Amino acid sequence: MTLLSENELKMMMNQNPPIVDNLIDQYTQIQPNGIEMTLKEIRTIDGPGSVDFDNSERIIPDGVNLEFNDNEWIELPSGIYKVIFNEIVNIPKNLAAIAKPRSSLIRCGTSLETAVWDAGYRGRSESMLVVHNPAGFRLKKNSRLMQLLFYKLDNEVIEGYNGQYQNENL
Repeated sequence: MTLLSENELKMMMNQNPPIVDNLIDQYTQIQPNGIEMTLKEIRTIDGPGSVDFDNSERIIPDGVNLEFNDNEWIELPSGIYKVIFNEIVNIPKNLAAIAKPRSSLIRCGTSLETAVWDAGYRGRSESMLVVHNPAGFRLKKNSRLMQLLFYKLDNEVIEGYNGQYQNENL
């Protein structure tokens, strides 16, 4: 696997569909090694979840959408939250992606838990924000939270992602 360059990312933004759609500001969000994802919504995670081998007993807990104040800020006490991004990801069958939090989050005592974005995935993704800082954390709507890194696969997959989260949050 090879990490896509900034020039390759820019070219893929001109495809139909673009590799990432609905950016707030392409010139700010496209970085030398990836594309920054921004905050659309924050939700609580309420209740237990479960995961099994074949997903027949999988339970994803519900949550409540938290509201930004009049200045578009939200004050979060320590805890866990689900974040939903503004951007819609459209990963072709010859790429996969991983994500890393922006270092500013880590410096504030906050982390972002992410997963792999499979070849063929399309959707408005979610991640888990963990506020470790006992004093809490403030976020403004549209904050840049993480960088999505795209990798060229050695071979295109035969069948792209086909799971429950395909076309999520669209």
